[in-house]
Amino acid sequence: IKDKLILPFLDIELHTYDLGIEHRDKTADQVTIDCAEAVKKYNVGIKCATITPDEKRVEEFNLTKMWKSPNGTIRNILGGTVFREAIICKNIPRLVTGWEKPIIIGRHAHADQYKATDFVVPGEGKLELIFTPPSGEPIRHVVNDFNG
Repeated sequence: IKDKLILPFLDIELHTYDLGIEHRDKTADQVTIDCAEAVKKYNVGIKCATITPDEKRVEEFNLTKMWKSPNGTIRNILGGTVFREAIICKNIPRLVTGWEKPIIIGRHAHADQYKATDFVVPGEGKLELIFTPPSGEPIRHVVNDFNG
């Protein structure tokens, strides 16, 4: 992408990070954190699609663990708001020539499902959701009673 859409048109120093699942595994996902910190530093970032591994991908790629979503890690480090929009410049030809009106999606993506934790229930017990205000009693809700 950069060789076709960026470098022919701009004299720019680019910082790149390999967010492929194998490299994320090799670096214990530190590369994703480094990438997010660079986006914070330079106030811009472009990211391609990545794999968020499930159990099958952990086995397929022989991963050391089931890494969390790189999108979620980046969003949480950036503090949330992420815009997904096309980058359109009049002097750069489009790869999809019939694309006249880009779709732009903006959402606050912090402390949502990307801060969730994967958890395997080890056996019988009660799963509760607890909210603890700074002053006052915790509010508890039973999510589920597991029978074992």
